[in-house]
Amino acid sequence: MFQKFIQRPALAIVISLLIVFVGILAITSLPKSQFPSIAPPMVIVRLSYPGASGKVLVNSSLVALEQAINGVPGMKYMFSTAASSGDANIQIIFNLGTDANSALVNVTNRVLAVKSMLPEQVQLAGIVVQPVQPSMLMYINLYSKDTSNADMKFIFNYAFINMLPEIQRINGVALAQIIGSRQYAMRVWLNPDRMRAYNINADEVSKALYEQSIIAAPGRLGRADSKRSESIEYVMTYTDRYSTPEQYKEVIIRANNNGELIRLKDVADVELGSTSYDIYSKKDQYPSAAILLNQTYGSNATEVIENVKAKLEELKKDFPAGMEYDIDYDVSTFLDASIDEVIHTLRDAFILVALVVFIFLGDWRSTIIPIIAVPVSLIGAFFVMQAFGLTINLITLFALVLAIGIVVDDAIVVVEAVHAKLEEDHHISVYQAVKQVLSEISGAIIAITLLMTSVFIPVAFMSGPVGIFFRQFSITMASAIVISGIVALTLTPVLCAMILKRTHGVARKRNLLNRFLDSFNRVFDRITNKYVKLLRHIVNRKVVTWGILLSFGLGIFGITAKLPAGFVPGEDQGMIYAILQTPAGSTLERTFDVSCQLQAIAKKVEGVKSVSALAGYEVLTQGRGSKSGTCLINLEPWHERKHTAAEIILELEERVKDIPGAKIEFFDPPAVPGYGAAGGITLQLLDKNTDIDYVRLGKITDKFMAELKKREELTALFTFYRTDYPQYELEIDNNIAMQKGVSISKAMDNLSILIGSSFDQGFIKFGRFFWVFVQADPAFRKMPSDVLNLLYVKNDYGEMVPYSAFLKMKKVQDIYEINRFNMYTTASIRCSPAPGYSSGEAIKAIQEVAKETLPHGYDIDWAALTKDEVIRSSGNESIIIFAIVLIFVYLVLSAQYESFILPFAVILSLPAGIFGAFFFIKMMGLANDIYAQVALVMLVGLLGKNAVLIVEYAIQKHEEGATIFEAAIEGAKARFRPILMTSYAFMAGLIPLVLAHGPGAIANKTIGSCALGGMLFGTVFGVIVIPGLYYIFGSLADGKKMIKHEDHSPLTEE
Repeated sequence: MFQKFIQRPALAIVISLLIVFVGILAITSLPKSQFPSIAPPMVIVRLSYPGASGKVLVNSSLVALEQAINGVPGMKYMFSTAASSGDANIQIIFNLGTDANSALVNVTNRVLAVKSMLPEQVQLAGIVVQPVQPSMLMYINLYSKDTSNADMKFIFNYAFINMLPEIQRINGVALAQIIGSRQYAMRVWLNPDRMRAYNINADEVSKALYEQSIIAAPGRLGRADSKRSESIEYVMTYTDRYSTPEQYKEVIIRANNNGELIRLKDVADVELGSTSYDIYSKKDQYPSAAILLNQTYGSNATEVIENVKAKLEELKKDFPAGMEYDIDYDVSTFLDASIDEVIHTLRDAFILVALVVFIFLGDWRSTIIPIIAVPVSLIGAFFVMQAFGLTINLITLFALVLAIGIVVDDAIVVVEAVHAKLEEDHHISVYQAVKQVLSEISGAIIAITLLMTSVFIPVAFMSGPVGIFFRQFSITMASAIVISGIVALTLTPVLCAMILKRTHGVARKRNLLNRFLDSFNRVFDRITNKYVKLLRHIVNRKVVTWGILLSFGLGIFGITAKLPAGFVPGEDQGMIYAILQTPAGSTLERTFDVSCQLQAIAKKVEGVKSVSALAGYEVLTQGRGSKSGTCLINLEPWHERKHTAAEIILELEERVKDIPGAKIEFFDPPAVPGYGAAGGITLQLLDKNTDIDYVRLGKITDKFMAELKKREELTALFTFYRTDYPQYELEIDNNIAMQKGVSISKAMDNLSILIGSSFDQGFIKFGRFFWVFVQADPAFRKMPSDVLNLLYVKNDYGEMVPYSAFLKMKKVQDIYEINRFNMYTTASIRCSPAPGYSSGEAIKAIQEVAKETLPHGYDIDWAALTKDEVIRSSGNESIIIFAIVLIFVYLVLSAQYESFILPFAVILSLPAGIFGAFFFIKMMGLANDIYAQVALVMLVGLLGKNAVLIVEYAIQKHEEGATIFEAAIEGAKARFRPILMTSYAFMAGLIPLVLAHGPGAIANKTIGSCALGGMLFGTVFGVIVIPGLYYIFGSLADGKKMIKHEDHSPLTEE
């Protein structure tokens, strides 16, 4: 069949050109992403209750909502946060594969079912249900250098009015928010002294606003309505709600028959202020508005970011003088840098593979033929990737890098066979030699291609995050291998006939290059002779073969026991999160001062490009509070700095020790976008007791944290769980209150307005909706004593009664921010593996401490990427994957050899390579993570191919009449050079990965070191062990037929 292509060279060339053409078309349209889409869908429910403490939020809203949402189809776990700032959110994370739209609908329906049970203020503020990915897509700072004309409020509202609506409309942006709530609001600052003098209560102010600042729809005049019609119809209008401070100041609170009026300006000051003063944001030394973007689940991050950048450039044209924006973080920066690094690696690997092939083949004509197979196979693989819905990501690019050394194999086999035929027969033409070779080895090439692809077939059907990793890798690799097989049987023979010349038996020029090649061949021939001599001594000595295998088996067992495990390693992404926590009770201004100090210190560290400081917000749980802060430290590009992110973190940790009264920890962004808000380990300490006691959980948490700090595997331990926040508990004497005619409900509502504020209605300004807030002036609520001495409530007799008459304030310490995990109260703990330790070792250390330390009723759980890693490690997933691959390969080989015994000669040759892979990982200080396991699966195919080459040839020789011993020797000798050539070509392609630095360096080093070590050990020791294994299992299989009197040859030799 394949000989027809050599008779039609144009057809063979066109087939390869078509493969390249469709591949190029696919490259231009394939989306890019850092990783395959493995982040689980997430729906977030946000709510607000002004003036409420964390406890009030939990009891009034979160418990009811969680109870309704719990068990929604596909739910993986649920995490909620309630802060005493009055803000709360519930994050519902779903299992991978759950439809994000269905998840959103299901959660929304359950929220609506209990909405009527929630407080009126919560319903009025609105409950927002959104599907998002929890990690940041982009962090944009809008700032102004003209600080005299643009303060934080102006910058915030410029972004809120002019930029946010435009960004929100971009497809793929799930959530665009400005951190904080400084959007415009009409602030009514009540003066309690004047209110007491005029005998006015806070609810009277609210009532007056409701009655006078209104929207009215009077109707139309002149309508006939089936009666007598008029000639003109008039629309009646009203001035609408008030929208300026001057209008609100004129609101009448009270009027009497004497014409006396009490207006709002008599008892309050009115200004256009902000909704809340909960966040301070600073970009370097300038006030800023921090815009945070999250992407829609399943959207293409790179495409969304490109659209956002284009929109920002469009909006920039209308910026006021001095205003600028800066993108401090976006996930595409690391992605683009990583892809550039891999492309450079592709280039270097291609050159090194070509060099190795040239050294072995000896002339450029022979070298160029297999090298042409590389771009055809790699570019063609992009078409298959598009057909299967894959993306250009780090996993698929790694597959292409590793494929360079593999796809040349088939072409090398053809070229080597042609040279051997020309060497054997000095009178045959190149064309005739190619025809004969094609008829002899086409079956072998098909078999090798099937074997290599069969390794990747079973893992392509795995489920879960790991399954998606393997699926993308295996489809990319298998497609490149299949295309290389097609090229080897179509284009390569044609190129051999067109390009190769008869050089055998012809004297070559004695230049420096030819002398080197001749010397190389002489040395290689001597090595081959010594190799054959060694085999003659050991092949028939079964003890040697079994002894080598047993040694490597024990070595694997010993090294894996000490080898650190992991899932996806954290990389230097060019960004560092600094999370800071000031002492309980700290004001926002104090926290902002600490964040500014940290900002100033960080800017002086070499390698830091810019620093954004936030006070009142932390990115880990997206919680708010005056004692919390975040600094986003943006690093210089990788090639412009000498230090890695880990080294910069160590320096920062040393320098921030000088900042008193603050706890500061540093984290990387999440290793996989969408898996949590930051990198490291996410741990939940659960209180599963039926009675809720926050103080008790606090004591357990402190003890647990103290024990964790003793473990050398952990660093950067951090939790926001604190129960020492200063609070005042209000104690009302019901008897006295009733005697004085004070309604307890009205007294608390009045206090809620004066201290906590109340948004009574809204107004339209600049084409946007804003709230009206009524609250006591800050001067009347500075100290706890102000509540008793300065604030009054009107009783049933119309008299103003001081709160001190019936209320006492008891000073207590309690919790500020409450976290809940799957409806249990939890202390959310963050940490990172210490330098030199993997995430798997850190997780094991935490589990050991929890088992020894936690009393009955307390347990731990995991969130984000850590949860999947724990599930994966507890199920021995890597062992299962490897076992599945081996079983599949065994079955394929059994069908190929028509024997269930001979495949063991191939399977049992693998331990040397597996040991080498683990040995190199250990030597390089890396972990047995997802990249290492991808490389191990690939090694099964590569090392199995080497064994197949020897075993097949030995079977053929045995069929021709040679003894099993002689057949084993002949097979090893004949295949020694092709095996070393293809193996060293592959190893040469791995060198750039092993030496990688910069973005994605850990992934590069892991997959490169594992594959290089496995291939080196597997090749060097495999060529020694495989003949011995064939001797053992060939002897067992000799003469045994599944059907009597059967006469067969292996499929590959037919």
